[in-house]
Amino acid sequence: MAKASNYISKQPDAFGHIVWSEEENKIWSELINRQLKCIEGKACNEYMTGLDKLQLPLDRIPQLEEVSKVLRATTGWECAAVPALISFDKFFELLANKQFPVATFIRSREEFDYLQEPDIFHEIFGHCAMLTHPDFAEFTHKYGQLGLAADKKDRVFLARLYWFTIEFGLMQTKDGLRIYGGGVLSSPGETQYVYSDTPKIKPLEVVDVLRTPYRIDIMQPQYFTINGIHDLFEISKMDLMALVEQAKALGLHAPLFEPKEKLAS
Repeated sequence: MAKASNYISKQPDAFGHIVWSEEENKIWSELINRQLKCIEGKACNEYMTGLDKLQLPLDRIPQLEEVSKVLRATTGWECAAVPALISFDKFFELLANKQFPVATFIRSREEFDYLQEPDIFHEIFGHCAMLTHPDFAEFTHKYGQLGLAADKKDRVFLARLYWFTIEFGLMQTKDGLRIYGGGVLSSPGETQYVYSDTPKIKPLEVVDVLRTPYRIDIMQPQYFTINGIHDLFEISKMDLMALVEQAKALGLHAPLFEPKEKLAS
């Protein structure tokens, strides 16, 4: 999180209200209408139920309080407006206090299809619907508490768990493969890519995930599946830091992607 952001988050006023331009609202509208079509038959039922509870506007960016009101009523969470980039300390502190960080900027048209930094569309459309579900909410809360107490070396391992669940998690259901990770649900390209024959998809085992490297700037070569959202609740009750120690002792798996330096040369 050290690199500079190309975006500047908007500051809420004293009442928590953010003024968005006509163009910014139009970008939201185009993004959400496109993605709602894209996730049909692909998003998990828990996500779709959460989306129904949120009732996100299709013609404008929602105010954070509109989303927080639903989250508070369902799981006790709320949104927290943050700058485009925040420290890991702040990130874990917010999650530990049941506050989901939402960067208050929206992507430009130049980065309409993909941007590395999470914007308000990614955070709200990708994640907040799942936060209405108690099992997902408890997993995220426990993750924040663990991360806040962990040292920097252990946080690197914990980051992989977040990446392959909350961001890029998949679920095997009676209706087939479904998505619950916000990094997939907010990306048209990644949503389609999951259902191609390209990526490797395997059942989630926590130590396996903790040992799996990833890159943030490519389509994921590998995803992990749970068998139901309650699996996340069960994981939240495990001694995850003991599993981190196991992963450290075993070492990392070989990455399924080229290193960035080699690609740039």
